[in-house]
Amino acid sequence: MLTRPKLFLLLFSITTGLLAFVLLSPIAYAHGMSEADKLAIIEGGNWRYMWLGATHMLSGYDHLAFVFGIIFFLSTFRDIAKYVTAFTLGHSVTLIFATFNGIQMNYFLIDAVIGLSVCYIAFANIDGFRKYLNIDPPNMLWMIVGLGLIHGFGLSTRLQELPLSEDSLLLNIISFNVGIEIGQVSALVLMLLIIAAWRKRHSFKTFSLLANYGLILAGGLLFLMQMHGYEHTVNADEFITSAEASPQTANSTFIAMEKSADKRAPSQWQDTISITIPARGDKEYKLYLANGATLEYSWETDGTALFYDFHGEPAGDTTGYFKSFKKSTESQSNGVLTTSFAGNHGWYWKNTSASPVVIILHVKGEYQRLDLKNLELIEPAENATSHDTL
Repeated sequence: MLTRPKLFLLLFSITTGLLAFVLLSPIAYAHGMSEADKLAIIEGGNWRYMWLGATHMLSGYDHLAFVFGIIFFLSTFRDIAKYVTAFTLGHSVTLIFATFNGIQMNYFLIDAVIGLSVCYIAFANIDGFRKYLNIDPPNMLWMIVGLGLIHGFGLSTRLQELPLSEDSLLLNIISFNVGIEIGQVSALVLMLLIIAAWRKRHSFKTFSLLANYGLILAGGLLFLMQMHGYEHTVNADEFITSAEASPQTANSTFIAMEKSADKRAPSQWQDTISITIPARGDKEYKLYLANGATLEYSWETDGTALFYDFHGEPAGDTTGYFKSFKKSTESQSNGVLTTSFAGNHGWYWKNTSASPVVIILHVKGEYQRLDLKNLELIEPAENATSHDTL
C-alpha cells in the first residue's frame, strides 16, 4: 500500500512527465492546420469543416486545459452546464464574428494570451486571489465568457488559414464551430469520468493541488513558447534559414531563402509584377520554363498572409498532373527553382480576408511570361488546373 509521501511523489512524477511530453514536443508551439488539411478543404464540403473543427479541438491542448480547469471543482450537472455554456458562448461569438469579417491577429500572440488564460483558471481554482493577493476573485462566470472570447479569436485565426468559400462562408464557419463543440463535448465527457472517479478517493485533494499547479506551469510555458514563436515572425531577418527540396520536388531543385527583400537592389530583378487577389478570392500567376531552367523569385503582400501553392505543370500533359514545390500560409516568400521538366510554373494564391490583397512579385531567370500577349507560348492543358490564371 502506498504511503502518503510515496503517493504524492507518484502523482508529481506522472504530472511532470505528461507536462514534459506535451510542452517539449514539436506540437507545443501551435496546433494549426496542416497543409494537407488546407488542400483537402478546397474540395471538401461542410462535413470537412465540421470534421476539422472536431479534430482541431481534440488536438487543442490549450483549449482542453482551459476546459479541464473550468470543470475541476464542479460536481453538479447544473454548474457544469452553466460554466461550459458560458465558455461555448464566448468562443462561438468571436469565432463567427471575426471569421465572417476577416479580422485577424498574429496567432502566436493569441495563443500566448490563451496560455495565460490557463494560468488564470488554475490560479482561481487554488483560491490564489485570496491566498496570495488578499483580494476577492472576479466573478468566475463573466471571466469565463471573457476568456472564451479570446479562445474564439484564436480558433478564428486558425480557421482563416483555410481557403474559405465566399458563397457559403457563414455555413463554412457554422460547420467548423459545430465540429468544435462536438470535439469539446467528447473531451469533456472523458474529463468528467476521470475527475468523478478520482473525486471519491482520498488522494483527490493532493491530485487537485498538483493538477492546478501543473496547469499554471503549463500555461506559463505555453506563453513563453508562443512569445518565442512571435519573435520569429516579427524579426524574421534574424532567423535566416535554408530549406532543401522536399520529397514532393522529386528531381526538381528548390531552395527557399528567408531574407529581407529590401536587401536586394530593385535593378537586379528582371521583372516586377503587381497581382491583386480579390477578397475571399483566389488567382494564379504562371511563367513558362524550359527543362533545366532556373527561376529566382520573391513576393510579398502588405502583411496579409495568403495560402499559396508554388507548383509546376508539364507541357503537353492532359491528365491534370502538377508538382508542388512549396505550400504554406505566409505574407511573403522567396527562393530559387531549377526545373526538371518544361512547362508552366508559378503560384496559386488564396485570399481568405475580407479585403483585396496586392502581391508584388519579383522574378529573374530563364523564363517567358504568359501574361504578355505578344509571346507565343505553350499553354497549359484545359484540365491542368481548376483555378483562374492570369
